[in-house]
Amino acid sequence: MTDIVEDALPRLIAMRHDLHRHPEISREEAWTSAFVAERLTEMGIPVHTGVGGYGVVGVITGSGEGPGVALRADMDALAMAEHNSFAHRSQIPGAMHACGHDGHMTMLLGAASYLSLTRQFRGTVYLIFQPAEERYGGAQLMLDAGLLERFPVRNIFGLHNWPDVAAGEVVVHDGPVMAGSGEFNLTFKAPGGHAAMPHMTGDPVLAGSHFVTAIQQAVGRAVNPLDAAVVTVGSFQGGFAQNVISREATLLGTFRGLHPEILALLKSRVGDVAEAAARIASTTVEIDFDELPSPPVINTPAEAEIMRRAARSLPGSPALHNGVPTMAGDDFGAFLTHLPGAYAWIGNGPSDRHGRLHQPDYDFNDAIIPTGVRLLAATAEQALS
Repeated sequence: MTDIVEDALPRLIAMRHDLHRHPEISREEAWTSAFVAERLTEMGIPVHTGVGGYGVVGVITGSGEGPGVALRADMDALAMAEHNSFAHRSQIPGAMHACGHDGHMTMLLGAASYLSLTRQFRGTVYLIFQPAEERYGGAQLMLDAGLLERFPVRNIFGLHNWPDVAAGEVVVHDGPVMAGSGEFNLTFKAPGGHAAMPHMTGDPVLAGSHFVTAIQQAVGRAVNPLDAAVVTVGSFQGGFAQNVISREATLLGTFRGLHPEILALLKSRVGDVAEAAARIASTTVEIDFDELPSPPVINTPAEAEIMRRAARSLPGSPALHNGVPTMAGDDFGAFLTHLPGAYAWIGNGPSDRHGRLHQPDYDFNDAIIPTGVRLLAATAEQALS
């Protein structure tokens, strides 16, 4: 494996930089999808496009009959401006690969190249390039488009780079890896009025303020202290002048948990607290939740062990750790509601060199591409051994 991967590394780095220069946000990945399909076609791998939007699936058959296994990489970028100055910085205003999806695609393309050349497995490897991970639930969109009916697999695997884990080290969790998450949009409304006459109107800004503080108390008192749970208000827009009581205030936020029942509880509490805040401040409230909340990512035991065996088989035996889950989310969990699978982290190195995820100075570490390629390829081989 070493010679094939090392020989391909300059080309893979060039691919990664090309992808980084051309980021596309969720459900707009037309160029990215075409780029991936073209690279797979160049490898002689049959390609299916337009799966759940801009999703791409490549199919590699092995040396004989056997089951199917899926390897997944996410494709979309974030709607944010890049602050880096290197040559491969984003060329698209207001869009940036600030989560490393450019690197994830590159590693899966590298694994595809290796697997298509060697075919040291019996069965079929399906390469799933998924759009819209950051927004809109792209995994569920692919499932709704018949992904598993068209490409039958018995398990699925993926990975994500992780800052502040030493470059190339591998983390495979027992059980929960990343939180499930939902989003909410609250709009408090009232007739509005003069700041000196608050008795003549309700106050949407006051209602929103009650919500921001009360939702934290609700989480702290409604959720078992042994269960991780987060509700965060990320945006609060209301009012335009110091002497006017606004007619409207809008709050955007997210709720997260490591188990589906916690997500259901948090969703209920958001609604209850919003309605109570509206009553306190004499307003109405409109509550909208996202249609496709993301389930938590929870590794199944057998598949986690497959990824551990794959990591131990790699040249140089990179350090392998069990991990503590994060409240960050990934819609890979949608696949895991239908299939057993596992999701690994691969260290991206110190954040003071490569930045943190979802920040304008982030960049994927090219030095970890070989380990990611080998881990994905070896995982497929182990799963089909």
